[in-house]
Amino acid sequence: MTAAPKVVLDRVGKSFSGRSGSVAALAEFSLDVAANTFVSVLGPSGCGKTTVLRLIDGLVQPDTGSVRVDGEAPRPGPKTSFVFQSFRLAPWLTVSGNVGLPLEIQGMAAEARRERIAHYLALVGLERFAESYPNELSGGMKQRVALARGLAAEPDILLMDEPFASIDAQTRELMQIELMRIWTARKSLVVFVTHSVDEAVLLGDKVVLMSPRPGRVLEVLDVPLPRPRWQYDARAEPEFVRLRSYLWERISSMVLADRDSDFFGRDIGGTTAGARG
Repeated sequence: MTAAPKVVLDRVGKSFSGRSGSVAALAEFSLDVAANTFVSVLGPSGCGKTTVLRLIDGLVQPDTGSVRVDGEAPRPGPKTSFVFQSFRLAPWLTVSGNVGLPLEIQGMAAEARRERIAHYLALVGLERFAESYPNELSGGMKQRVALARGLAAEPDILLMDEPFASIDAQTRELMQIELMRIWTARKSLVVFVTHSVDEAVLLGDKVVLMSPRPGRVLEVLDVPLPRPRWQYDARAEPEFVRLRSYLWERISSMVLADRDSDFFGRDIGGTTAGARG
């Protein structure tokens, strides 16, 4: 018997008010996600990827359609953790203090909190920096702290909004390996937003390809690469190359089409964008 999906977004529509009026972020967005799955969400800039994460976390509500987590409307809380592109560390707290802050807010006892913090700092390789402050850390180390903080609550769902976008290329590859290793050790549902085609394929069990705004699900692709992927050169596998090429072609064509047209569907020269096929 197939288990019910962990997260269900059913024909979701979401708009936001701006200075020039209402802007549709999502339209008829539908997606089912199983527990303990690593889902990469990929699409052009402005297509509503972050809005999808905020809907799953219950930070915003859909205008139309519905969002369900374990069959219920989502609410922010300890069952869901959010890791952002910016580190969002409290500069007045040590590394331990930053990792333990959500646990303290939840009311976890001090001894249990210390054990949990130590475990996840060791998991991300930062146990020696427990009493350091954020301004003493590199960008990659700060992102490790943010990851440890997200993991320390031991959530059922980990939402990650381009968490490696602000660090250098070498550190980004190391963080990808670190995340794969950690996820293998303690699986949960991960919804990982990225602009990188390579990253989406390397990390994900599935890749959700979104359309330009308003965002819709164009396609959900399975990634059949065996795990653990950090133990071999996954990027050299023919299936990786095939998926990467396919997704890059689709993304690049969307970006080029969007560049050549304005928000009303007309190209710069005045002809309709749809007339070009």
